[in-house]
Amino acid sequence: MDVVGSVMAKVLTTRSLVRAPITLYRNGFGWLLGSRMLMLEHVGRTTGEPRYVCLEVVRRPSPDVVVIVSGFGERAQWYRNLRATPRCHVSIGRQRRRPATARLMGEAESAQALAAHQQEHPRAWARLRSVIEQAVQHPVEGLPMVELTLAARPV
Repeated sequence: MDVVGSVMAKVLTTRSLVRAPITLYRNGFGWLLGSRMLMLEHVGRTTGEPRYVCLEVVRRPSPDVVVIVSGFGERAQWYRNLRATPRCHVSIGRQRRRPATARLMGEAESAQALAAHQQEHPRAWARLRSVIEQAVQHPVEGLPMVELTLAARPV
């Protein structure tokens, strides 16, 4: 078993550690985490209140499109919230609270995006796969993915 993967899997299942980067983003320091991480602000499906989660970017097919994976599958609260209300905000790099629309990707499209990520970033893929599979004890293949389309920037 990969020791680093085991530690990261433990981090993924420790709420306080997973939520720590949110403070960085909400205080304008999200750029410190680079462009491979983002903070997603979504609306709680039952409360209507804003909710926040930090996620790894799987693909960035264009500057205004970001693809993320739900490592905890369809049971992840943020995924369920986006299914109910696809309008959201994304903070990534130096961009803060950029309006976006989420589109839940189909199974075939998700598999294709994951395969492209695997080819483009083999080491990052190996780490991501190891961490997710250890954390949720579920194979990465078949996990749902979401495409976030960022709104045009004001001129």
